Parts: sequence; C-alpha cells; structure tokens
Amino acid sequence: MDQKKPVGRALPTALIAGKEIELLLDSHEAAAVLGVHPRTLQRMAHRGQIAGVQVGKLWRFRASALAEWIDHAIAS
Repeated sequence: MDQKKPVGRALPTALIAGKEIELLLDSHEAAAVLGVHPRTLQRMAHRGQIAGVQVGKLWRFRASALAEWIDHAIAS
C-alpha cells in the first residue's frame, strides 16, 4: 500500500535575492482568513494584538503569523 506524505500548509513564497521569502497578505486577504472585517484586523494590528506591518497607509500580514495567532487564541 502506498504511504502518502502528510499534507502541510503551503505558504505563498517567492525567491528574492536567492532567499525564499514568505509573501504578505493584504488586509482583505488576511481578514478573509480570520473571518473578520478588514478594518477590524487593521485595528487589531495597530493595537499590537496581531502581528502586521504597516506600509504607508496599508497593512500587510504573514499567513504564518495569522496561523500562530489562531493557535494562540484557541489555546487561551
């Protein structure tokens, strides 16, 4: 019987200057992952409740940071 490898989460990445870099999600994409309004997510990031980086007026989020936040919220 064939043994299948467990399927892990594949995060979007890009090869930049020879390094594999995790791509960032915008507020709308990240909010869809969490099931909240994008403005709610931006407020959470501004308060330091969730990891994000503000580039000008725009917020960006790592998918891995969202997964960590979900894991921490479930454990609490």
